[in-house]
Order: sequence, then C-alpha cells, then structure tokens
Amino acid sequence: MTEPTATAPTARPARRQVIQAAALTAGALALPLAATAGSAAAVGGAQFLHGVASGDPLPDGILLWTRVTPGATAVPGSGLGPDTAVQWQLATDRAFTAVVASGTVTTTAATDHTVKADVRGLRPDTAYWYRFLAGDAVSPVGRTRTAPAADAAVDRLRLGVASCANWEAGYFSAYRHLAARGDLDVFLFLGDYIYEYASGAYGTRGTVVRPHAPANEIITLADYRTRHGRYKTDQDLQALHAAVPTIAIWDDHEFANDAWSGGAENHTPGAEGDWSARVAAAKQAYFEWMPVRPSIAGTTYRRLRYGKLADLHLLDLRSFRSQQAGIGDGDVDSADRSITGRAQLDWLKAGLAASDTTWRLVGNEVMISPVAFLSLPDYLLRPLAQLLGLPGEGLAVNTDQWDGYTHDRRELLGHLKDHHITNTVFLTGDIHSAWACDVPFEAATYPASGSAATEFVVTSVSSDNIDDILKVAPHTLSLVAVAAIQSANRHVKWTDLDSHGYGVLDITAERAQMDYYVLSDRTKPDATAKWARSYRTRSGTQQIERVSAPVN
Repeated sequence: MTEPTATAPTARPARRQVIQAAALTAGALALPLAATAGSAAAVGGAQFLHGVASGDPLPDGILLWTRVTPGATAVPGSGLGPDTAVQWQLATDRAFTAVVASGTVTTTAATDHTVKADVRGLRPDTAYWYRFLAGDAVSPVGRTRTAPAADAAVDRLRLGVASCANWEAGYFSAYRHLAARGDLDVFLFLGDYIYEYASGAYGTRGTVVRPHAPANEIITLADYRTRHGRYKTDQDLQALHAAVPTIAIWDDHEFANDAWSGGAENHTPGAEGDWSARVAAAKQAYFEWMPVRPSIAGTTYRRLRYGKLADLHLLDLRSFRSQQAGIGDGDVDSADRSITGRAQLDWLKAGLAASDTTWRLVGNEVMISPVAFLSLPDYLLRPLAQLLGLPGEGLAVNTDQWDGYTHDRRELLGHLKDHHITNTVFLTGDIHSAWACDVPFEAATYPASGSAATEFVVTSVSSDNIDDILKVAPHTLSLVAVAAIQSANRHVKWTDLDSHGYGVLDITAERAQMDYYVLSDRTKPDATAKWARSYRTRSGTQQIERVSAPVN
C-alpha cells in the first residue's frame, strides 16, 4: 500500500445538494459495471462479476471488497481458477487522478477468489472512490466514506437499514431505492443476508420468483460460497454496496433457521453432518464474501463510532446462545441460559457504560421488546406462528427472541437503569415486520414502570410476512392481529405485519427518527417505494412518538 497523501477532509455537502445529485451518482455507479464486464471478458479472461463493496468505516480506515473471476470455470464455490494478482486503488476523485492509496492482493481458490483490503492511514470524514484491477480488467467504481474522528462534533448521521432478503421470494428493489437516495452515511444490515433453504422450500408464496444456486439446501463450504455468489449478482445489491459503506451482522439464515451454539431447527445431525463443521463453513464464506471485519473470536460482534454523536454496538446473537426453550417452559427465566453468552454481555454492558456519545445504537438481530401474543383467532395464530417459527397453538412468546432469555434481558436493562444510561436505541430485523416500541423495565406495569430504551424493527426486503403466508391482500386480515398485539403490549406503539421495505434512521443530538418505507410489489424488479410511517425518540426520554413526515 502506498502512503496516503495528506488530503484535507472533504466537507459534507448540503442535504439538498446531495439529494439533487443522487440520480446522477446512481447512474454513474452503474456505468462501469456494464462497460467493464464486457471489456474484461474480451481481454485476458478476468472479470469482476460480483460488484464492489466497502465496509466498517473507521476514522482512519475502510475495508474494501470485491471478487475476481479469473476464468470461465472459476465460478463461486468451484475451487477452481489460478492465483490472481488484484490491484486496488483509492482516490479522492472519481476519475482517479488523485490516488491516495493503492496495493496488490493475490487471491486464490482458497478464498474463493474474493479480495479484501483493510486500508488505513486515511483522513477522517472523507469521501473516497475505489476500484480494482486484474490484468486488463477494471472493476466497477465504488464510493465510500471514512467515519468522523472520535472526538468530532457530528451534526447528523443517516443510516439505511434493512434485513431478511430471500432471493427466491422476490427482487431486491429496496436496495435500489436506498442506493438512489444519495444521502446515506452507511448501510446497516441486520441479518439474514442470504437464506440457506433448498429451492422452493421457504417463503415463496408458492412461486419461486428466481431460483437459488445451488438448488439444494446449503451445508458445505462450496454450497455457502455458491449461494453468496448468486446473491452478489443482483444489480440492485451491487448498486447499494457501490454507493455507500456497509455495516453488517449475521442472524440465523446465514447458517440455518433458528441457529444456536449447538445446532439449529433446520439442521439434522447425521443426515446433514456435524453442526460445528457447517457453522465453520458458513462463517468462512460469510467473511470471504461480506465487507465485514472478523472481530472477537471470529464473530460479528464489534463496536464502531461516529464522532461524539453515536456509537454502534453490533451483536452476534447466534454463536453463543443456549438452545431455545420450549413454549411455556420455565427455562426462559433461567440464569443458566443466555442469548449473548457471558463474555459478549459483559462486553456490551461495559461499552454502554463507558460510552461518551449522545446516542448508543445497538445492532440487534432479534427483538428485545417483550411481546405477548394473546386473544388471536386460530386462522391468524397459525400463520403468525409459522412466520416466527413457533408451534401453532399455546403461543405466548417468541422464544427465539430475547423473550426466551429473560434473565439476560433483565440484567441488561437493569444495567441501563443502575448506570443511568440513556438514549439507547435497539435496531432490529428478523421477523419480517416493522415495529416501533418502548423497551419497558416491566411490561406488565408499563407505562408506570418506565422505559429503559427504544427499539425500531425493520421489515423484510423480500421474505414472507403475514399476508404472504395467508395469500391475502395486505392490511386486511392482519389488522386483527395488530389490534390484539397492541392491546396486549402497551409499549408497542406500532406494527406493520404485511409490508416489505426498509428504514432510514436519521440521528441528530436532539432525536433519533426512523422513517419506514414500503415496496409496491416484491415480485416486480421495478417495484416502487413510498414512505409509510415515522417514529422518533427525543434525547433523554427513552420513549417513542409518532412523527407526521419523514426527515428531508
């Protein structure tokens, strides 16, 4: 790597200027993809077919990612193809007349010909362009930005937020709309980036919109690599990764449904091999194919910071958790069971207590807000149970969520109270529905007991929700379930069980606001998006309130 030059930080453009430039930026990002794919195929055989990405912004660094295809047989998961030298370049202009850092990585079949460059020595809060070269092949061009300095006064932070993208169930239009905004600092993905099932086995409403590769359930390293490779061919996904840096955590489907430390609901020992071997394969493929730094013990739990405004505590709620308890099982309250594992919970508590930022954001795979499902008719109870992976009768709580690990939740919320920690916001995916909640100290006595934190849950990009399972029009039968949920859970301020889409979280010193956007039709590649609702929490309140319009 060459030493970065002492370029001055680029000033953040005015919000209006950024929005006006969004369409031009999105178009510019798309052009090299079409142009270089053809030229690379014509000269020397090397191609960049899976886009580019950046991730985990630091004040002085950024992680760059791509995958090179050195020849026709070197497809993802094949184990074929020669060692290939790939040069990366980072510049302060899109024309690459001011290259400030560069280097070469030799990638091989041992890493599925993926390429990562963890570039350091950069300027904080600075926009950069990057690309990769292999022989005569030139990759698409990506744009990224480093985080502000740790002590910087940051006026605003804006994150695109998404989760649960099932390739077979629909298109990734949510990613296209996020990419086209042009005003995001980062893209936060909260888990289920891929799905492990065999083709047609999960969440397609009876119709496979576009088939998985491989067609079988993924179990081996080659399988997971092939599935990641298929996802990375999506043009909307490529556009978003090229437009803005990514911060990602995994959930269960990056491994298998309802995963825990010793197994998963969708894993049969013997028939599908050893669980630890499957997890090792899934993790290896994940870190090869995602713009994510492996952190403590090779997991995704780690901490990032945006100046004095916010820090982001990213959790791994699959690698260390105890097996899910049965419905009605008193084990949900046992101190011997954990969703985080002891080391991660201590790490989270210490980080929250030591935080000196205005906001403490927690990237959280499964809901921490308690939810009781009561008084639902059978025709709604059963599809809701199917969505949540629970038995169809006697449903009280979702034991895959923090509801199944109440000792950990009480310890964490008690820690917030005892240390007077405010402005904690949980950002959650997993359950293919959108929610805005207070996180009560005691749900039974809320609001008198008070709220420890707030939680914004984003719906799925494409994975089935209630109307898909029932095969009915959105916001018809599900409204009965919504009314029952909110009646039984006064801390739940809003839920949408039917829509697909994404969120945009906008943070200032005064408030954190989540704007929820929904897609017109997940099965259409040109699906439109529209604003649906907005909720915010004001600094110091630990409470959710509705807002009449999205942030401009």
